[in-house]
Amino acid sequence: MSDSMQRTATIAVLVENEAGILARVVGLFSGRGYNIESLTVAPVDEERRLSRITVVTSGSDMIIEQIKAQLDRLVPVHKVADLSLEGPHLTRELALIKVIGRGENRMEALRLADAFRARVVDATTESLVFEMTGSADKIDAYVALMRPLGLAEVSRTGAVGIARGPRRLSA
Repeated sequence: MSDSMQRTATIAVLVENEAGILARVVGLFSGRGYNIESLTVAPVDEERRLSRITVVTSGSDMIIEQIKAQLDRLVPVHKVADLSLEGPHLTRELALIKVIGRGENRMEALRLADAFRARVVDATTESLVFEMTGSADKIDAYVALMRPLGLAEVSRTGAVGIARGPRRLSA
């Protein structure tokens, strides 16, 4: 792949769970003009006080390598991995999708939810809230189908990712 070709990268970063680390990671991206397409962070090891940050970004191979190198140099960072390049991996998002409607539109929304394996987590006489997990493309497709049926609101977590098989991100 040439350096001018853009690619999307899912980067997993294992960091110390301390105040300010997320601001430092985001500052690294904004200070250099790199785009963050998705960002999630959560504690993953309470005993060792570690959190995992998953960043989805895009750029040339050279830019992605720069991002990884700069992340690796941040002091509370233990490990940086580009899941997109290091082998098979899983990436998923969680979304809550609110649809407002009655009658046939409501019934069609329920039929599509079944086809996409979305789950109803709240229902009133005028609205439904669906919970869905899956790839960003799957969620995008479902949201597009809900638009003409009364899509009112979407809330998404952003991507989380993990390597398949025995590979792991560890300090």
